[in-house]
Formats: sequence, C-alpha cells, structure tokens
Amino acid sequence: MPAHLLQEKVSSSYTNTTATVTTPHSRLPQGAEDKLGKNPLPTEEDIRPEFKDDIYDPSYQDEEGPRPKLQYVWRNIILMALLHIGALYGITLVPSCKFHTWLWAFGYYLVSVVGITAGAHRLWSHRTYKARLPLRLFLIIADTMAFQNDVFEWVRDHRAHHKFSETNADPHNSRRGFFFSHVGWLLVRKHPAVKEKGRLLDLSDLKAEKLVMFQRRYYKPAVLLMCFILPTFVPWYFWSETFQHSLYVATFLRYAVVLNITWLVNSAAHMYGYRPYDKNIDPRENALISLAALGEGFHNYHHSFPYDYSTSEYCWHINLTTFFIDCMAALGLAYDRKRVSKAAILARIKRTGDGSHKSG
Repeated sequence: MPAHLLQEKVSSSYTNTTATVTTPHSRLPQGAEDKLGKNPLPTEEDIRPEFKDDIYDPSYQDEEGPRPKLQYVWRNIILMALLHIGALYGITLVPSCKFHTWLWAFGYYLVSVVGITAGAHRLWSHRTYKARLPLRLFLIIADTMAFQNDVFEWVRDHRAHHKFSETNADPHNSRRGFFFSHVGWLLVRKHPAVKEKGRLLDLSDLKAEKLVMFQRRYYKPAVLLMCFILPTFVPWYFWSETFQHSLYVATFLRYAVVLNITWLVNSAAHMYGYRPYDKNIDPRENALISLAALGEGFHNYHHSFPYDYSTSEYCWHINLTTFFIDCMAALGLAYDRKRVSKAAILARIKRTGDGSHKSG
C-alpha cells in the first residue's frame, strides 16, 4: 500500500480508534496547588481510572542518610564486558561482511527494538493501546529477541521508574550519574527502596496475561534461541557467511547496539535536551535518541503524559514505533490508542514548560 494511502487510511479512522485523555498533576513546586484557586488540575482518577501505577507519585521522598554500600554483581559485570569486547571486535569485521548479513543484522535490530518500544514499553508497561493476539505474539517474540529481561520484570522496573522517578526507588535513577543510569544499575544489587516499592506495584494485569507469563516461564531457553542461536545460524547456513562474522556482527554487535540504544533513553534522555512540557522533571526531548530508539527520545513529553501511545506530540515525526502501531491499527490488530488532547498539551506547556516549545 502506498505511504500516502496508508497515512490517509490511518488518519481517517483516527478519531474512532483513539481515546483522548486529560492531563494529570505535574510536579508542581510545594504550595503551587494552592495557587490554582477554583480551577484545580484533574486528578489521576480522571485520566485512566483502571490503571495509574505509571503516574508519578510526588508524595514519595528519599530517606535521609547515606546510600547502602554498592554490592557488585560480578556475573553481570563479566558477561557485559565480554559482550562489549565481542561487539568491538565485530565492528572490525563489518567491512568484510556479506551484504545479506548487514541487512539481517539491521532487520534483527529493528524488530528487537520494536519488541521493546511497542511491546514492553507502550503496550505492557503503560497500556496505551490494546493489541489482538497475533500482534501480542509478534511483540513477545520480538521482545525475547531483544533480551532485556522478560516483559514482567521489564514492566515492573519501568513502572517503578515512572512512579518514583529520580529517587532511590527508581531502578536507574539518573541523579546517580550517567554511567549508573545507562548500565551501572544492571551491574549492582538494587537499592532496597527499589525492591520495597516494586513489591507494592499492581502487576495483576501482567499476571493475568498468559502470553506474558509463558514467556517468563521459558525465558532462558527462549532468549538463548532468539537472541543468540538464530541470528548466528541464519547467515551461516543460508548464505554461507563465516561463523565468525555471523557471531560477532549479527549477534554480539547487534545485541550490544540494541542494549545501548535502549539505555540511552534512561541516561542521555534524562540529561541532555529541552523540557518544553515540564521543566520541573529531568527527562528531556532528544531527537537523536528518538531516531535511534524508534521514537523513544521525546522523553519530557512521555514523562509528562505516560498514557499517550505515541510518546510524542508529533505522531510519526522521528517515531517509527508510532508508525508501526498505526499500521497495525489499520490492519485491525491494534486499537484503543490513547492520545492526549491538544488543549491539555498546550495547557501543560504554558503552565510548566521551559519556553522551548516551537509550535503553536
């Protein structure tokens, strides 16, 4: 289907397949609510009464005193070091790869990232849209290809990240530094607050989904097959790529790239960029990260409106994941895409933005 016809088809059904929602409390300075007078902001219950565990909880504050001593997870440190050494060696092999291997590695990267962005993140973490079984099956397989923990664990950590953002209960708290929020949090034991608050999150929706729990039950053998064996075997068997190129380029290098692109959303997108929607929070708008992470770099918007399926005000602009979800909606596989109203966005910009917003 030509691109312009697809855009037209998706746009024509847009109002019938999306739900417009209003905006929650922003992270206002203490006492700011009193200044709102007779027009208080809508409460979280007004937004999405059936689900609110990804909404920032301003009542939580870190306990005073020093943090517990870091406990290193040496298994993770060694495995992560070996992976990145293998990936660096893979870079030297890229020029001598067969063209089909380049395409295979790039395609595997795209599908893996979509498994995280459209699956673990927008579907299961935030419930921003609904998906029919064929799409959910594709996304659970793609998520397994990405190997970033099973969906259940990924979602638990991500909901804690939103609800307790930039505190000790945030698994990858960016205020502990770039390295910690990028990869360091995976190399040490979790802060006690992460465990304590994570246990309080409502994960009943995930426990009730058989596909998610099936993946969790068989995750280790599934990851071994989908993240390591399959991407190595296909180039070697089908177009006689060398085993060395297949392993180090299509598997180790591709996997390391997927990991680091995802990690940049936790690190760089919390430190570098503009804050047009809420200057009181750390997440930023970062176009370069959006380009690499298929639309996940509009992070100030996303933390301001975590229930928007597009994670951006601008729909398909540098946002391949939104394009993918809209294509699935055109095929009838995705529906009930939640979208923030323009009025709510403009009100938030005026109230808490840093003045960098460009559109009217």
